[in-house]
Amino acid sequence: MKAEKVRNLTDEELRHQERELNDQLFKLKFQLNMGQTESLKKIRGLRKDIARVKTIARERELVAATEKK
Repeated sequence: MKAEKVRNLTDEELRHQERELNDQLFKLKFQLNMGQTESLKKIRGLRKDIARVKTIARERELVAATEKK
């Protein structure tokens, strides 16, 4: 997922996307531990996507906080 795509999401969509990505990551880690998959690339990509979503959410929080002042 590209950062531009994430930036176009609303705050509610961002929270939903983060939950979905975390669920996917949990399932993949579970499968990895059970020996059903070896998709390290997918896990790495999901972690990066989660980081992108969290970063953009934090940027929006900081912008909102500076606008209040």
